[in-house]
Amino acid sequence: MPVHPLFTDRRARRLPGASGGATLASTLVSDVRDALFEGRYAPGDFLGTEMHLAERHGVSRMVARDALRTLEAMGIVEIRRGAGGGASITRGNPHLFAEALAVQLQLARIAPEEILEAQSAVECLAAELAAERATPADIARMRRLIAEAERLVGEREAFTRASLEFHLAVADASGNRVLAYQLISLQHISWPRRNRTLTPAVARRVIEAHRELAGLIAARDAAGARAHMHAHVRMIRDRRVGSSEKIVCP
Repeated sequence: MPVHPLFTDRRARRLPGASGGATLASTLVSDVRDALFEGRYAPGDFLGTEMHLAERHGVSRMVARDALRTLEAMGIVEIRRGAGGGASITRGNPHLFAEALAVQLQLARIAPEEILEAQSAVECLAAELAAERATPADIARMRRLIAEAERLVGEREAFTRASLEFHLAVADASGNRVLAYQLISLQHISWPRRNRTLTPAVARRVIEAHRELAGLIAARDAAGARAHMHAHVRMIRDRRVGSSEKIVCP
C-alpha cells in the first residue's frame, strides 16, 4: 500500500530546543494533526507502519509508537496490526467527539448554567435553520415523536427519551451536523435519564411546546421557531436552576 507523501521527508521537525523521545513524539503528533486540518489528508489515507514512520521522520521506533498511540487515542488514526497492517487516517466518528467533549466538560466542572446557555444557543439556531431546511420526512419524524410522547405521559424515563429524540430531530432537520453533534454532547450532561420532577401536567406542557415548534417549522417561520425554542429552553433552564435536584425537565 502506498505511503502518504507527507512522510517522504526523512528529516524530523523539532520544536525549538527539543530533545528526547517525548518531545519528538508530540511534534510528530502535531505534524499529523496540522496536516489533517490543512486538508493534506483524506479519510483512509495510509500513513505507514511504525517502522516506516520512524525511518521517514528520523526518530526511534519508540517515538513513532508513542505518537501513533496518541493519534489513535485522539481518534485521528486507526491502527491495523499484523501482516499488512499499519496506521491510516480514520473515517471519522462524530459521536466519539460528542461523548469525549461531554466527558471533558464534566471533568472541567462546567456549571449547569453555562451548559444550558450553550445549549440554548445551539438549539435556537437549529430551530431557525430547521424552519428553513426541514424536509417532509423531517417534519413527519417530529410529529411521530410528539405522538409517541403523548402515549408515554406518566412513564418518566420513556417520556424523557422521546423528548430528547424530538430535540435531536430538530437539530438534524437544521441540516447542520456540527449543531447536531454539539447538542448530543451537551445533552450527555444536561439531559436526565430519570426525571423525578416530571409530572403528567408538566409532560403535557412539554408536548404542547413541541407541537407548536413543529408547526412553526412546518410553516417555514424561522424567526418564530427560534423565538419559541428560546422560550422553551429558558423554561428548562429556569426549572433546573430553581430545582434542588440535578435532573431537569425536558
